[in-house]
Amino acid sequence: MHANRTIITKTARGNRPGQLARLVALALLLAGLLPGAGLRAEDKLPLPRFASLQSNEVNMRQGPGETYPIIWTYQRAGLPVEIIEEFDIWRRIRDHDGVVGWVKSTLLVGKRHVIVRDDQRPLRKSPDAGALPVAQVDPGVVLKVLECAGDWCRLEVQGYKGWMMKTEFWGVYQAETLED
Repeated sequence: MHANRTIITKTARGNRPGQLARLVALALLLAGLLPGAGLRAEDKLPLPRFASLQSNEVNMRQGPGETYPIIWTYQRAGLPVEIIEEFDIWRRIRDHDGVVGWVKSTLLVGKRHVIVRDDQRPLRKSPDAGALPVAQVDPGVVLKVLECAGDWCRLEVQGYKGWMMKTEFWGVYQAETLED
């Protein structure tokens, strides 16, 4: 509670009814005395959604706070994760193996990446199953998403750019469309 803060509101003649109440509510919100005071713009994004790990060392915790035990330490910047819940500055995430835990929101970025699962996959010259491959991508490789439309995404890895079907990797929803 912020007991040492004083809120002073001046009322001008001719104010419409309710304007003073809105000003007081706004002042209380800014002072942190109303629910929702800690909300930021990114907190209003839809859930679930995909993001990527920002650094090469990200601790996943059992709960949303520093006092919860670390259950996993990721060592791979760009690894895609799915945000499934939010609490204050913490995000509950799921990785491509289905592991679920909490990480600080500052350790996540909206820049999208995907990870190839199961088998080696071709990165194709165009979004067509018969198109020539520009590279073969091994399972576990993380690729940057350039764009997605329909069943295909244009991806980049180690200077190679090409197309891969959404069913061949994890990190993008089937109905999702993305632009670079």
